[in-house]
Amino acid sequence: MGPLKNIRIVEFAGIGPAPFCGMLLADLGADVVRIDRPDSQDLLGQHYDVLGRGKRSVALDLKQADQHARALQLVENAHGLIEGFRPGVMEKLALGPTECLKKNPKLVYGRMTGWGQAGPLSQSAGHDINYISLSGALHAIGTNKSGPVVPLNLVGDFGGGALYLAVGMLAALLEAKDSGRGQVIDAAIVDGTSHLMSMMYSLLGNGLWNDSRGENLLDGSAPFYSVYQCKDEKWISIGPIEERFYDLFLQLIDDDIPSFAHSRSDPTAAIDLRKFLEQKFADRTQLEWINILENTDVCFAPIMNMTDAPQHPHNIARNTFITRDGITQPAPAPRFSRTEAKITGSPPELGEHNDKVFSDWGIS
Repeated sequence: MGPLKNIRIVEFAGIGPAPFCGMLLADLGADVVRIDRPDSQDLLGQHYDVLGRGKRSVALDLKQADQHARALQLVENAHGLIEGFRPGVMEKLALGPTECLKKNPKLVYGRMTGWGQAGPLSQSAGHDINYISLSGALHAIGTNKSGPVVPLNLVGDFGGGALYLAVGMLAALLEAKDSGRGQVIDAAIVDGTSHLMSMMYSLLGNGLWNDSRGENLLDGSAPFYSVYQCKDEKWISIGPIEERFYDLFLQLIDDDIPSFAHSRSDPTAAIDLRKFLEQKFADRTQLEWINILENTDVCFAPIMNMTDAPQHPHNIARNTFITRDGITQPAPAPRFSRTEAKITGSPPELGEHNDKVFSDWGIS
C-alpha cells in the first residue's frame, strides 16, 4: 500500500488541476472519494479519464437537504477536502470552510483556483494561459522572433497549481497530527507559477538574466542549449552547458571544428555556431544521432512525441508508462522503497460507490 493508505480525501468533482491533485494523492494510497453531480455531463468518457484513476465516486445532489447532509457526513470522516470552484461557490452550497471545519476541526481544506481566494481578479474567469501570463513565466518562454509560446497547460494548471495544492495539503496533514487542528489551503495557480520562477527572478536580480525573450542561457537562445531538426524532420535536444560536456559534444559531432572550441562563452560566435549545428544535425536522422550521442555526457535526448515516448528503452526499463484498461498512461510518481505507489482502481463510473463508500467509512 502507498504511504497515504490511511488518509481519506473528499474531492468535489471539477476539471483540470484539482482532479490531478486528487489523482496524485490516490496514486500515493489515499482513499479519494469524488462527489459527483447526478446530472454531470460525461464529456471525456469515464473510461478515458486518467485523472479519475484510483478514486471512488459518490453522486449527490447538494441542493437536496438529505444529500447535502450525506456530503457533510463524508467531510466529517475525512482527513482532507479538495475543491476547485470559483471563490464563494462552496460557501453558497453551505460547504465552505466554516461549515466543514465546524463538523471536522482537523480537516485540511484544499482550495484550487487560478487567481486565489482574494485579490482584484479573484472573481474573474481565466485559464492556465492567463495565470502564467501574470507570473512572468509566459513572457519568458519563446524566442525573440516567435513571441510568447504557450507551453501546454503544464506550467500553470499542473505545475503551479495541482502540485502546490498537493504539497500544501500534505504539509497541513502532517501539522494537524501534532496540533489536532485543520486549516484552509489557498492554492492559486498564479502564486504557484510565480514560485516556480524563483531561480529566474534570482538571476534577474543579479543581472544574470535579460528580461527580453530569447536572450538567455536557459531559454533556447544559446545554440548549445537548444533543439534541432534532423534529416527525417524529427527533433533532438542538446544542453552541454558545462565546459567538459561541451568539449565532448564538439568531438562527437565533428572531429574538425576548432573554430568553435571557445564559442560557448563567446556571444559573437553564437550565430555562426547555430547555423553550423542546424546544418550538421540536418545531415542525419534522429536515430543516427541517437546512436552517436545517447549514453554519453553531451546532455542529449531525442524529442519524442506522446506516441513514441512510452517506447523509449529508458522509459520501458523504468516502467515510466503503463497500460491499464487499454490506455497508455504515466505510471505513479515518485517511487518509494517500501510503500509502493500504484493505481488502485480504474476511473469510476458516476455514483458507482454510493453505498460502498459510506459503509467503508463507517457511516450508517
